[in-house]
Amino acid sequence: MTEQRVEEGAGGTILFDAARIPQVDADWFSPQYWRERDALRSQPGGRGGVAIIDTPAGEAVLRHYRRGGMVARLLGDRYLFTGARRTRSAREFRLLVELCRRGLPVPPPLASRFVRHGMRYSADLITARIPDAATLAERLADGAFNAALARRVGELVARFHREGAWHADLNAHNVLVNDSGLYLIDFDRGRLRTPAARWRHANLARLKRSLIKLGARDAAGDTFDAEWWPALMEQYERSLHA
Repeated sequence: MTEQRVEEGAGGTILFDAARIPQVDADWFSPQYWRERDALRSQPGGRGGVAIIDTPAGEAVLRHYRRGGMVARLLGDRYLFTGARRTRSAREFRLLVELCRRGLPVPPPLASRFVRHGMRYSADLITARIPDAATLAERLADGAFNAALARRVGELVARFHREGAWHADLNAHNVLVNDSGLYLIDFDRGRLRTPAARWRHANLARLKRSLIKLGARDAAGDTFDAEWWPALMEQYERSLHA
């Protein structure tokens, strides 16, 4: 069971799972803090500001929220503050708690933080790391994507859609695969919605565009449209109505 606790201080407002971590302070959200303790395992580039850290609660992923696109040049990592519960970090933390409670395969949330900067705020999130996992994009690049894996992805998405769980950016980078199963990560701006065919189909279309953009159609030729995607959709429909 999750034990949500809030701590407020000069370093920001922190929401954390006290059942997993008895105490969290602002240092937890600093990659430099973990680097100085030889606990920063990696810090890949990219807009997400992601770092892999070795915490007392186990290996975790620290993500700093950053904007993308043209607006990033103006606002960078700042968001308009409209209330503590409406910050992106707190909303994602609580959504992950609920998805975990429903038994859906997501990384358990450990802690989140936001820091006020006048009328704006910056934010961070720490989640448990899924061990020995590769993204679906990496599996595609390695030539390991096939009809069997496509079916598993279709089943995965259907599990979330049955619960009304909408992923705002369903793409091949946000699907993880390991020996234990498949997972969805990065639920920033995600939410629980009333089940409806329109948003479900839009979610799937976004995933398909991602796979094509990453070269699935180029790598497989006609096989992608004739076998892989139909296999995904067939298993999705079967699982959705199971």
